[in-house]
Amino acid sequence: MTPENRKIVHMDLDSFFVSVERLYDSKLNGKPILIGGSGDRGVVASCSYEARKFGVHSAMPMRTARQLCPEAMIIRGDFEKYSQKSHDVTEIIREDVPFFEKSSIDEFYIDYTGMDRFFGCFKMAKELRERILKETGLPISLGLSENKTVSKVATGEAKPNNAKEIPFGFEKPFLAPLSVRKIPMIGEKTSHTLYNMGVRKVQTLQNMPSELLEATFGKNGRIIWEKANGIDRSLVTPYSEAKSISSENTFEQDTIDVNMLEANMIAMTEQLASKLRQKQQLTACVSVKIRYSDFDTHTIQQRVPYTSTDHTLITVVKGLFKKLYNRRMLIRLIGVRFSSLVHGNYQINLFEDSEEQIRLYQALDRLNIKYGDKTVCRAIGMQVGRRRFNPFNGVGI
Repeated sequence: MTPENRKIVHMDLDSFFVSVERLYDSKLNGKPILIGGSGDRGVVASCSYEARKFGVHSAMPMRTARQLCPEAMIIRGDFEKYSQKSHDVTEIIREDVPFFEKSSIDEFYIDYTGMDRFFGCFKMAKELRERILKETGLPISLGLSENKTVSKVATGEAKPNNAKEIPFGFEKPFLAPLSVRKIPMIGEKTSHTLYNMGVRKVQTLQNMPSELLEATFGKNGRIIWEKANGIDRSLVTPYSEAKSISSENTFEQDTIDVNMLEANMIAMTEQLASKLRQKQQLTACVSVKIRYSDFDTHTIQQRVPYTSTDHTLITVVKGLFKKLYNRRMLIRLIGVRFSSLVHGNYQINLFEDSEEQIRLYQALDRLNIKYGDKTVCRAIGMQVGRRRFNPFNGVGI
């Protein structure tokens, strides 16, 4: 199938967290809203369009947002509520389309390739958008083009609550007048480097030799150049969701050394939490498993607010172990399991964590992704070797 036959739709729920809150409280309509930690050290997880007019944006320190928009209403987020609404939208899309990818809690890609012979793809996409709006009350925007990058940018240009189609062959002229920040994967650091090079518009990127961008940004330079030129060969990945992720350790010699057991549990929890953040997932249920030397096995679990942070999960795991371990018999195996997973494009729980904690986790994840698991970890877990496990079926290996 030739590339020009591709029909890729990107859908994005507008100010998703804010929109959900407004479903429950109509008094919030039309007002500047900040969702996130309420303390001065908190971070903005989401904000309304009314707040954005003041220069507020996601991931901004809450104290800065409050200075920019003093009249904004601050709401502490409820990820369980947002996850349910995301599930409702996902089920509507699942019923309506043959092939889709859920890339985050509020974003979807749909492959309508080949459907033009039956219906107009843009007409189908707009009808789906209208159905989502009618059945959920949540505003949603979409973009349609021949690839994921251009469709995502088109969605951004369509917002709020609208749709935009970029016909095949018009990708470059559509992107050309836009700011380089509109290109996916060009963040604050990359954009500053480009600004220093005199590059502010996508058209300038399009006209630059790709070799120059590669010399500046390495292999990402070529990807940036291709995206700026409307080239993206990536496929829509069929949506599937792991229900759990777990890790177990069977000891070579049965033990009653509580310090060693705790070190193993902390090490497993750290690595599992890191895997969640890499996969942009959060957990709402923590389980601890113990198998004694006589093969008697016990499991205990606890519901928690959605999170993927080590410090939150380690506290829960240690507490569950203390509740579960009430025998003075040697232990053969221990395990940690996270379940009730949801997708989210927030690496940490922005409703709970401070700027310092967020930066710490982002730095730890970058180091451990680049150099391997346990490159940086808590001191107590250093004595424990790296654990390997399958994050897709939740089975420790």
